[in-house]
Amino acid sequence: MTARLLSPSADTIALAADTLKRGGLVAMPTETVYGLAADASSDQAVASLYDAKGRPRFNPLIAHVASLEAATKQAILSDTARRLAEAFWPGPLTLVLPVAKHGTVCDLARAGLDTIAIRMPAHPVARDLLRAFGGPLVAPSANPSGRVSPTTAAHVMADIGDRIDAVLDGGSCALGLESTIIDCTGDTPALLRSGALAVDDIEAVCGLLRRPEADETAPTSPGQLLRHYAPKAALRLNAAAPVEDEAYLGFGPGEGTLNLSEDADLHEAAANLFAMLRRLDATHERIAVARIPSSGLGEAINDRLQRAARVRD
Repeated sequence: MTARLLSPSADTIALAADTLKRGGLVAMPTETVYGLAADASSDQAVASLYDAKGRPRFNPLIAHVASLEAATKQAILSDTARRLAEAFWPGPLTLVLPVAKHGTVCDLARAGLDTIAIRMPAHPVARDLLRAFGGPLVAPSANPSGRVSPTTAAHVMADIGDRIDAVLDGGSCALGLESTIIDCTGDTPALLRSGALAVDDIEAVCGLLRRPEADETAPTSPGQLLRHYAPKAALRLNAAAPVEDEAYLGFGPGEGTLNLSEDADLHEAAANLFAMLRRLDATHERIAVARIPSSGLGEAINDRLQRAARVRD
């Protein structure tokens, strides 16, 4: 099987939605990265998704919805969660919430937890697909589990094009980093994964966030595995310069094999990160990465780099 590469239109969106209703797998663009969509209510469809990605089944998935009203059918929103949703949805924010009594997202997608990770994407193709499908879709990154996330349709086709039914080509992802994940099940919201929405912006709405230690043997949300987002090449971080046989991924003024942002713009760097790691991974066995400041989106960029660089056991 080779996935059909579809240019988004009313007809191809309808075709993709029908494929999903029949239990198929469709990669869709979002503002963060390309997601591999499946019917969130179907254990069989979700099992197929786990198999296509080679993803551990104890690792929960994010349910994507078309509206805040749709989210309230799947999850119980506290006042804080509702403020965050109203401030940042549609957009790159995932909320972990208690499951609604009559929610339809299956246990397998939630890894058997009594919580659900949920977000409303901003990309117009994703939103059109959600409306056409008429229910929640799980949509983890459309790549083999643990590898570098895809930010173009070509990345998806190269990674898993032989395992899925279709890819909706919405061009390059604008943000290039996964969503920020906030746990709203306790009295004080907690940061579970830094991402494309800066923590400072979130804290301006809900106050300071807790930062609990993640347990990768029992993750409560996606993105908590210690080795993740990883190229095949070995990464060396905070490098002032490359050594022999290393590619150099630069940041700011200066030479490099590739440069995340010559203007030291963290938004540009975030959008370029995964695509540039992929390019260097195709030609080098070792990659040195320049120091990235930890402020703003730099926190999320460094999180991805540290997970990618973690030594294999």
